[in-house]
Amino acid sequence: MCNISCITFGAKSLTKEEVKGKRIIEVGSRNISGSLRPIIEALEPRQYVGIDIEEGPGVDIVCDADKMLQEFGRESFDVVISTELLEHIREWRKVISNIKNVCKPNGIILITTRSRGFGYHGYPHDYWRYEVDDMENIFSDCEILALERDSQEPGVFIKARRPDTFIERDLADYQLYSIVVNRRAKDITGRDFRNLFFVRQVIKGKAKKFILRVGKSMDSKI
Repeated sequence: MCNISCITFGAKSLTKEEVKGKRIIEVGSRNISGSLRPIIEALEPRQYVGIDIEEGPGVDIVCDADKMLQEFGRESFDVVISTELLEHIREWRKVISNIKNVCKPNGIILITTRSRGFGYHGYPHDYWRYEVDDMENIFSDCEILALERDSQEPGVFIKARRPDTFIERDLADYQLYSIVVNRRAKDITGRDFRNLFFVRQVIKGKAKKFILRVGKSMDSKI
């Protein structure tokens, strides 16, 4: 899933030299409301593999992001893309580690995700929010080539290069802001999903989806 800012960032950040003849993987590739794939495929990659947890447009292989290192092996792709996925991953450290490790030395990592202030949107779940400072810390083991806020909605975009000599940063104790508990946290427990703040976020999110669905239905009747 991609908004206009996400697509613009991807289009301006990836060059033909970085993509042509290269192996590309998109993590969380199911196309719901927009995708970078047509833009990247126009740059003539050797292979483009889209993975997601379920079948759908843009999905070549059904594979959980936390299992992709096991599925594809280390240093198997020249470019790793993930748009609007990370906020939905409960075990975010494992997936970010997988993203870094399936990337070849000197390969490119491109990520877009949501920041604090963006409402709950469970597709199917929603856990975390990332800020610019978080991305600087999380990818301090890579060369950060571009890092910016989404100009349309609360979100952050990053392009990084995995160095030739890669020593992965230990993120075991790193805390992110969680929309589940309304504070920075290292992990989320099952008990956290019953707190009043989170229940309210879920209700608001469902109400928004219902209003949008009704609006689209009314538009189709006009």
